[in-house]
Order: sequence, then C-alpha cells, then structure tokens
Amino acid sequence: MKRRAFVHSAAAAVAALSFRSRPLAADIPWNAARRTPRDVEAVTGDGRTVTLTDAMLADLRGRLRGPVLLAADDGYDDARRILNPSFDRHPALIVQPTGVTDISTAVDFARDNGGLLLAVKCGGHSYSGMSTCDRGMQIDLSRFRDVRVDPTARTARVTGGSLLGQLDHEAMGFGLVTTMGTVSHTGVGGLVTGGGFGRLGRRFGLAIDNLLSVDVVAADGQLHRASADENPDLFWGVRGGGGNFGIVTSFEFRLHPMQRQVIGGEIVFPIAKARDVLAMIADYAPQAPAELNLGFYMVKPPGDEPGVAAIEVCWSGEEAGLERALAPIRALGTPLADGTKPIDYVALQKSGDIQDPRATAAYLKSGFIPDLSRQLIDAMIDEFRPDPRRVTVAFFQLGGGAIARVAPNATAFSQRDAFANLLTTAVWPFGQDGAMHIEATRQYWSKLEPFTHGFYVNDLDPDMTAAVIQANYRQNHDRLVAVKNRYDPKNLFRLNANVKPTM
Repeated sequence: MKRRAFVHSAAAAVAALSFRSRPLAADIPWNAARRTPRDVEAVTGDGRTVTLTDAMLADLRGRLRGPVLLAADDGYDDARRILNPSFDRHPALIVQPTGVTDISTAVDFARDNGGLLLAVKCGGHSYSGMSTCDRGMQIDLSRFRDVRVDPTARTARVTGGSLLGQLDHEAMGFGLVTTMGTVSHTGVGGLVTGGGFGRLGRRFGLAIDNLLSVDVVAADGQLHRASADENPDLFWGVRGGGGNFGIVTSFEFRLHPMQRQVIGGEIVFPIAKARDVLAMIADYAPQAPAELNLGFYMVKPPGDEPGVAAIEVCWSGEEAGLERALAPIRALGTPLADGTKPIDYVALQKSGDIQDPRATAAYLKSGFIPDLSRQLIDAMIDEFRPDPRRVTVAFFQLGGGAIARVAPNATAFSQRDAFANLLTTAVWPFGQDGAMHIEATRQYWSKLEPFTHGFYVNDLDPDMTAAVIQANYRQNHDRLVAVKNRYDPKNLFRLNANVKPTM
C-alpha cells in the first residue's frame, strides 16, 4: 500500500537536515578470510542461549556460496539495518544466500541449533522490525534477486529477494503488469505474502490474486512447490499468511496487458478542506471505476509549514474515461496544486521512493475500515494533533473493485470487505527522542481504532497481543494453524503476524 510513499512525501520537509546515507549491504564486497570470533552467543526462538562455536560457523561457511557476516565483519552493520532505524538490532550472525541451496542450508542450521531466533529480510520495510533481530540469525535475501518474464505466457518468475521495481521494470518492457506496491525498493516477498496492495489492486486484484505458484523452503529445510494443484494448503496459506510457513524462494505471477502511460499524481487542497475531501471519497468510492486508484493523506510538516489534504490518483483506464472518473474530485473546487499528468507507470511506481531511508524514524498504526462514516471523518480531523517537531500524517488507500470480488476464505487474506486501510504515522529525525511522538500517535489512534476491523499483516504493530493477531485472521485462523502444524510445527518462523502451531 501507499504507506512508505506517504511517509516519504511527508518527510520531505525533514530532508533539509543533514543525514548520512548508507550503502546497501548487497553493494559491499565480502572477504571470506575475515577473522571469526572463537564462538558466538546466540538465542533461540524461545529465548534460550546457545553457543555457536568457531567450528560450527566454519562448517556453515563451507556449505554456502553466499557470505556469513558476524559483528566484526565489514558489511554487517549495513546488512542488519532495516529502513526504520528505530529498530537497531544486532543478530548473532547474518547469512546472505545467493540461491535456494544457501537458503535451505541456513534454515537447517537455524533449526538444528536449537531453533535459532530467525529473521528474514527482503527489502527491509518492516515497520514492526520483524526483518531483523537481536542475537538470532538474520537471513538477508539482498543477493538473491532476479526477474524472468515470459511475454507469450504472460507470466513472470521472481526470486524471493527481489524488489518490486525490478518486476515493474521487466514486465512493463513487454507491455505487461501485475499489482505490486507503491515504493519500488519494497521487497516482493514481504509485500506479497501479506496480501499485496498497490495502484492496480482495484483493477487486477491484490498481488496474491495474481499468484500462480510459489516455491517455499519450509522449516524442514526442503523446497516445497505450491500451487492450486500441488500442496494447495501451503499455496492458500502463503497468500495472506505472511512469512509463517517458510521462505518463498520463487513467485510465479500472472501478468496483464496494460498501456505504459497512465495518469498519476496528487491533487492538493488546504487542510481546511479535508472534511469536504473525505466526504467526497466516502460517497464516490463505492461506485468509482476499478481503473481509478485513490489515496488520501492529511499531513502537517514540521515547523511553520501549513498542512494539506491531498488525493493521490492513478488512472490506468482509457484516456477517454479520465475526466468522467475525476469529475467528483474536480467538483471540490480549485486545488492548491494539481500534479496529475500522463506519466510512465514505472516512473509513477518510483515516485515515492525514499532516497535516504534511514534518516528518519517513524511510528505507525493501521487498521482496515469497512466504510468512511461521518463519525470517522470527524474523528480523523478533530483529533488530529500535529506538532512542529515532527511530521504528522493520516492516510489511506482504497480497497474494493477486484479485491472485493474474491471470497474471504479463498486465500488466507480475509479482509476482502475493507473500504480502505487507514494509517497514521509520526516521522521525526533519527537520533531525536521519539517517545512523545509515539505517545501522540497512540493517542490519536485510540480515537480511530474503534472504527477499524482488523489490520493488514504487513503493518504489524509490535504492541499487538497474540489474541489480537489471532482474531485478525478471522474465519481463516484454524485453517492457518493446520498449515502451520504441517510446515513449521516448532514455530521456527515466528517473527511475523504469528500463527502459533498446536503440535
């Protein structure tokens, strides 16, 4: 969904401050001859301490093509970090696989050594910090990226560490596309297994609705092919159950023909117009064409800059239908700015990219809303409490369309009835104390949460209890437990919206 792009847009006012940009771990050379400590203390998923000896680590290195990074190694700090620097965690070791065999070997090592606490990092966009860990093993998939498009079959095969911008780029080169998120450096693995919202979701469905098959390394270290015809239980669970069942090493997507040029951009109004904008969306969204994607955000930057209320537009239909689709927005009157224009779809997908992702810290709350009632609109506006020391944002992206035409039990993702995913976030310069911003976000969310019904697992909140997570899967929970019992009976993959096994 649009959360990273909205946060990025809001944080533009902070960008004038000086922050150090760090290179990606995948760009850093590795030297296998670096010194290994005699032994490394690590923890298991259930909190026990284990010792990984020099001999054990040497054996692991010998069975991998990709590197193993320890705290003393160059590249370790960049590999362990995720985009939200609020989670400054230190794994005992980091494995950077280059292929499926490396992934299987790393999973075997984690399982056979007491069930090490295991984090899996693809793009590092986890706002809850689940793609890194303290004193466990992090499997960093940044060296496992590849996209292959079959233009005749209209399919794409994507390796598990790939970023969605790679798929957009390769598929659009053949005039093809499938639903992906809204920030090009988001990892395909994390995005898709949670559901996969994006600018084309109302037209083509969620990313999981376009999955044809997956390959998964489960907790047994074995590769399992899953599709509608092979291991259908795993295929069902992966589509919305997040990383609960293993590491997806390959995704096969259905692609759709689409023109390269779309109409995209933001229509910006004064924040005083927010109530009118929200009322228009509430009335128009249920009947809006599926080719129209709408996002809303209300933001107050730091300092004295005025707040704004804006509509983010992507029209992927025929040009002749554009003005009719935008007529309700035009009826709101003259905006402060209208940035909608013909734009290359791949360029639009990059427009929310974060150039220095670790310069700002953020705290986020989210939940699905079944509608946009007048009471919710009042709460969003009346309880909005900006502060000049932070960026304060409330935003959402619409559901509906093709997303809602799938039965709630057809995939593990059950919130097919959602009007939108509502989020609020605070953003502040990294290094400043964020306690007051976090508390302000919690207070604001306490006024909005009563209007929500469940949450998007990709926005998992570390404050959520196990009971809340279980209830979020709704009628699909018991079936998810059965899949978990088969593929991860000891809960090796627990850093997620966790489905607890009962075996």
